[in-house]
Amino acid sequence: MVSVVHSLQQSNGEADALSQLCLGLPEPAAARAAAALALAREAYGDKLLGTGEPILQHALGMALIVASLDLDVDARIAALLFAASEHVKDCNERLKLGFGDTAAGLVAGLHRLGSLRPLTRAAAGAGAGVADVQAQTEILRKMLLAMVDDIRVVLLRLASRVQTLRFLGKNPGEVRNEMARESLLIYAPLANRLGIWHVKWELEDLSFRYLEPETYTRIAKMLDEKRQERTSFIDEAVARLQAELAAIGVRAEVYGRPKHIFSIWNKMRGKDIDFEKVYDVRAVRIIVDEVKDCYTALGIVHHLWQPIHGEFDDYISHPKGNFYRSLHTAVEVEDGRSLEVQIRTREMHEHAELGVAAHWRYKESGSAAKAGGAYEDKISWLRQLLSWRDEIADSAEWVQQFKRAALDDTIYVLTPQDKVIDLPRGATPLDFAYRLHTDLGHRCRGAKIDGHMVPLNTPLANGQRVEISTIKSGGPSRDWLNPAQGYLATSRARSKAKQWFAAQDEAEMLAQGRSMVTKELQREGQSQANLDELAVKLGLKSADALFLAAARGEVGMRAIDVALRGGPEELPAEPEIQTRKSKAGGSRILVVGVDKLLTQVGKCCKPMPPDAITGFVTRGKGISIHRVDCINFRNMAARNPERVISAQWGEGGTQSGAVYPVDLMVDAGDRQGLLRDISDILSREKINVTAVRTQSRGGVAHMGFTVELSGTAALQKALSALREVPGVISAVRR
Repeated sequence: MVSVVHSLQQSNGEADALSQLCLGLPEPAAARAAAALALAREAYGDKLLGTGEPILQHALGMALIVASLDLDVDARIAALLFAASEHVKDCNERLKLGFGDTAAGLVAGLHRLGSLRPLTRAAAGAGAGVADVQAQTEILRKMLLAMVDDIRVVLLRLASRVQTLRFLGKNPGEVRNEMARESLLIYAPLANRLGIWHVKWELEDLSFRYLEPETYTRIAKMLDEKRQERTSFIDEAVARLQAELAAIGVRAEVYGRPKHIFSIWNKMRGKDIDFEKVYDVRAVRIIVDEVKDCYTALGIVHHLWQPIHGEFDDYISHPKGNFYRSLHTAVEVEDGRSLEVQIRTREMHEHAELGVAAHWRYKESGSAAKAGGAYEDKISWLRQLLSWRDEIADSAEWVQQFKRAALDDTIYVLTPQDKVIDLPRGATPLDFAYRLHTDLGHRCRGAKIDGHMVPLNTPLANGQRVEISTIKSGGPSRDWLNPAQGYLATSRARSKAKQWFAAQDEAEMLAQGRSMVTKELQREGQSQANLDELAVKLGLKSADALFLAAARGEVGMRAIDVALRGGPEELPAEPEIQTRKSKAGGSRILVVGVDKLLTQVGKCCKPMPPDAITGFVTRGKGISIHRVDCINFRNMAARNPERVISAQWGEGGTQSGAVYPVDLMVDAGDRQGLLRDISDILSREKINVTAVRTQSRGGVAHMGFTVELSGTAALQKALSALREVPGVISAVRR
């Protein structure tokens, strides 16, 4: 260790740097930091970064900034060896052996974040609309946090950017403005959100100085012109406050608060005011021991000077959502000049300065955040961990707590054009495709992750680049809706796929119904009939609604014939109880009606005992018997409630040998021999089949059977038998 330190103390500058680097570290930790600096000198030599800065200079500057944040020795080592992956052979193994797993992990995390550099650069130079740029930069900030297992990696990245901007101040080049824009868009707001105040301020002021040199110089000149006057004014205010507070026994530290040029310009721009109207150009801060002293000090301030209306905020009684706590007030002194005063306890001050409580979006957008509450809650938890670190003896425990607080409900992946897309954890390439565009999801047939073909149900991970392969036309597979196969993890994608199938089913029924109605019109010699008017006569909104009703059996051809003729028929009067014979197996149905009226079972719902039934008096076709929950009956009853008539099964309704037509719907995975197996089951159960309809789409067979059954017991037995057929997904009564 002595030889290492000796080699590093060849100049006073290096000795001072090493001393600052090891500030606050116990001797063993200081020895590790010194060894890391020696390795950095050996590995980097005179090599330069893309900005032209020597790598060793950048590493040491970055490490000193990390030390100023009071981070531990592992973070300082990682700062010194940030570029070791490219310049140290067998880097990971050597770092683990020499400096431990934690330091090696931080270096690896920094290297992973380096993969985002093209994205942040693209966002800073994007020519898209303001809203799109803001959305992308917000996602990138979240992605920076989600890509790491340890929040210290993000702090290291911020320290690296501060060092880069410092170097570019003395070494301007083509990349300076690009770095400045990127810092204002990505890194300064991130530092603000994590509450690292002096990092945030330096990033903003340096970036603003490079991007708006004339405005920066003008504001700096205005500050400088009145510096002596302002210093004298603040000194007087500080002395007066200290004397008043001491007189009442309140122990306080009072000092002038520095103002930052970007903050002044931002306030001038945001409030559309002149420099003279910026109240906090002259500002002091009062630090006291207890919360009650904060309010005592506030009373003194307002007793000495006149408060300015609308410029008082109590963030102690009502903390901001980010846990920022302080009293803010602005007052007008005797000569009319303004003074801003912040009052807080020492604990509040340490939290605000060290990154545990800060404004987050408060100054980024000029207003409180309107969304993202769950995400902000997690950031709050992360920021609290920064203050708890010193209370946790085992650093491994701190890392585990961070991982528990990680943003594990969201992942961030990239399009081939480097646009960042946020998705729920567990999302697949299909979810990604549907997120980009519904039609892209429908036509998706393949995907590549980071250039490699993968199955469409592969879970995505942070930082992956996803490319979708499509066909020219087509739709989703029904397999995608099978949860067991894991193709779609997001409700949005599942909903889009279901909507596609629903539209296809409706289109097929529409075509089927159009064919049925057209044939009936031709048979009646009414090919030129106005279909919309015909639909209205039947109580439907349009011709398409008529076609769908016909295909579903809700409107029979007889009803269409009656509507075509348009002649109302006399309805029966003075009802009385009558018993009529139904066509369904010779069973008897008790109805309230008039003698000599025909009684028939509705084809749309095909009731059978013991279904609850009702009757509807038709025109020219007697009484139609329906199940009480029949949609067709409900529609007819709503249009003509006077035609509804009571009905119930008579004694013969359940007599031995009586059978009733029933529609069964079976969905099954399509395969050879499926229809034969189902037919065998129906034959074995001695069930007579009077009609079969079958079609196959997307590997799923949809089959409809009209069968004759004696009642619900026979129905349940038939359905149970059908569900046992291999490949059957569902078997239900229509």
